[in-house]
Amino acid sequence: MHGNAQQKETTNSKRRSLKSSETRALLQDFKRKFPGFAADLQSKTAVEEIPVDDEKLFLVGDKPVVISVNGELFPALMNEEVLRTLPSIVVDMGAIPHICNGADIMRPGIKQTQGEFERGAVLVVKDIKFGKPIGICVAETSSESMRAMSKGKAARNVHYVGDRFWEAMKKS
Repeated sequence: MHGNAQQKETTNSKRRSLKSSETRALLQDFKRKFPGFAADLQSKTAVEEIPVDDEKLFLVGDKPVVISVNGELFPALMNEEVLRTLPSIVVDMGAIPHICNGADIMRPGIKQTQGEFERGAVLVVKDIKFGKPIGICVAETSSESMRAMSKGKAARNVHYVGDRFWEAMKKS
């Protein structure tokens, strides 16, 4: 019975306001990883945590800003302030349905890279038609190697339009 109650709480989107020390630590960690994040790092900034399955979505002043996947912080797709500062990969229209179903980004679907990056860098995935962000991924190789590749996995998909974080952001 206890397991069911715990599972129900995990899947229920209950908001929790972070304490000022938690807020300060989260925002400092996020700013260290993503220097393009210019939000006020005051402990008075209202930050709420929304559980999303076993992961977390953080709202800063009611705006979806940060997601936590396996304890690692990433920008939320709606965090345009940070997305503008990250390198990106532009994919063809045929790759979009796969990416938006959680597939990793394969080299044949990539039409261009924007910016220089190393393996492990956080990237924005954009569609070729409108240049809109459709995903957040982690590079499996450097930008130079990615451009030289003709096939294979180029990046690991972390967050995309239509995923559980996206749905939680729409509800928040």
